[in-house]
Amino acid sequence: MPKMDEQESQEVAFTIILHSGSARSLVHEGLGLMREGKFEEAEAKLNEGEEELVQAHQAQTNLLHKFSHGTTIEIQIIMVHAQDHLMTTMTLLEVAKEMKYLYERTN
Repeated sequence: MPKMDEQESQEVAFTIILHSGSARSLVHEGLGLMREGKFEEAEAKLNEGEEELVQAHQAQTNLLHKFSHGTTIEIQIIMVHAQDHLMTTMTLLEVAKEMKYLYERTN
């Protein structure tokens, strides 16, 4: 059975962290714009954040694909951190989209 080496595993983890971190920053920028009533600009930031999450998710999907085809992957703490970062940012984006809807309704 093939085994993913430690460096490759870390590269995947850092790719996930990089893109989910960028997404998180964009979502927070969007939230700030919502507070100012700039909904079109907020929407653009959320869309940019979603694009970053797609890239993070693609790295995760590629990892799962290798695993499903028999590659042994040793889980390191950095990968756990990366997965946590991705999932919390995905949740933050979902909440931000709902908040945008609510901000728009109240303005």
